[in-house]
Parts: sequence; structure tokens; C-alpha cells
Amino acid sequence: MKAPAVDYVRPGSLAEAIDLLAKSQDEARVIAGGQSLVAMMNLRVAVPRLLIDIARLPELTAVADDTEAVTLGACVTHAAIEDARIADPSRGLMPKVASGLAYRAIRNRGTIGGSLALSDPAAEWPGVLTALDAEAMLCGPTGRRSLKCAEFTTGIFETRLGPDEIVESIRIRKLSPEARWGYVKLCRKSGEFASALAVVVCDRALGYWRVVLGAANGAPLVLESASRVVSEGAMGQLQEAVRDDLDRAADRHFDEFQLNLHTVVAMRAAQQALS
Repeated sequence: MKAPAVDYVRPGSLAEAIDLLAKSQDEARVIAGGQSLVAMMNLRVAVPRLLIDIARLPELTAVADDTEAVTLGACVTHAAIEDARIADPSRGLMPKVASGLAYRAIRNRGTIGGSLALSDPAAEWPGVLTALDAEAMLCGPTGRRSLKCAEFTTGIFETRLGPDEIVESIRIRKLSPEARWGYVKLCRKSGEFASALAVVVCDRALGYWRVVLGAANGAPLVLESASRVVSEGAMGQLQEAVRDDLDRAADRHFDEFQLNLHTVVAMRAAQQALS
């Protein structure tokens, strides 16, 4: 099956793109890499009347590096992160994640902002950005607003992005030289979406620890008890803490197999971070 006929426009600025989106009466979709949207259109899951191509807007491809953080334009590609063509605030975590994301052809086109905006529950970036305590900048007709990535995704393909808003950039605080991280993704073969995914970030210099699960039947799941145990370095208590966190997330409806997978990836990621 192929996508139905659709109008296409390439605006010259972010302001023009927002104006087109606001006037579309919910019949337009923003496209950058198109690695998810085009497939959805081919399956008639998404049937927009207008595509607004933002991939080449300079406001969305810029990278700003200051003393505290790196701000990535939403249209920075996975490949640019993988190849370290841009500043890396994560001390290796983000290039590692990008290198295992789908296939190189997809990484050449797919964008970090597009992944966050779609918020596929099995995608890598929503969970990683939550673990890094990143902040998204959203632009709409009424101006800009910032939102923590941990609050951005609300469910399966559900976010706090308004229908007339565009993700402009993502600000990621720089980890200190003392920072350690762990990342584990389980999938049946290379390039697939995750069956289970865990990200652990520990930075004693910043007083920051976070354990996050992706592919968790909804938004990225921050494991509060496990994060506390990791901050204390008490690995002997970690498995119990992870299971307690998962038991409290009853709304995710994990079966026993999923509970085991999520426990395993969280344990392995924490061991990487603390070893």
C-alpha cells in the first residue's frame, strides 16, 4: 500500500512553518527525516493533506555549546550524533545509543526531534533524554515554552506537544568528568525496536542519579527506588528496588515475562554504570 496524494511545502523559516501548521486545521503534519511518518502514511495510519518539510531549516539544525549544556536543533540526525560531528554532552552515551538505532540509512535521515515528537514507546531517544534530564523547547503561534523530556511523553504515541507546536531544540546538561552511565537494549536482531531498554546515569559531581526504562508500555519509566539505590551504590538491594518500582507501575500491565526483561536490563545497565 502507498500513501494517498498529499500537498507538500518547504517553508523558509520556523515562523512560516508554525504559521502553516496553525492554519491547517489539524490536516497538516510536520516532516523532517520521515522515517516513521512515511511508513505510517503508506499504511494509511496517518493521512495528512499537507506535509510541512522542516528538515533544512537552519533554526532546527543548529547546535549550541555553552559551559553548562549543549542544545541540539530538533533536526540533528542520528548519524550526526553517532559520528560525533556535534558536541556530546553525555560523555559517550548518546553516540553509543545512536550507533544501535535502526540502520545507517535510517540514521542518515531520522532526527532526534522527530523521535521525541513521535514518542514511540519502544524508541531509544525518549528514554535516553529522560535519563539525561534533558529539556525540550517547543514553538507555537503563542511563542516558546520549555518542558522537561521526563514530562513530555504522556503515553503510547502521546505527548504534551500541541497540535500547532513544533519541537525546536533539545537542551542537554553536560555530564561531569566523573559521570558514569549504563545502557542496555534487548531486541531480537540488530536494528529492531527494543523489547526492553534501560538507561542509567550517575554523576556524583552534579548530585544526579537516574534509572529509566524504555519500551515500558507507555512513556519512559523513571525507577525512583532503583535510582536511590544506585546513588548509594547498594547493588545488593537493586533487584528488589527495581521489582518494587515495577510493581508500583501497575497501570503498565506488565506480564511476568516483561517484568523479568525489564529487571534484567535495569540490573545490567546499573552494573555498567557502577563498575
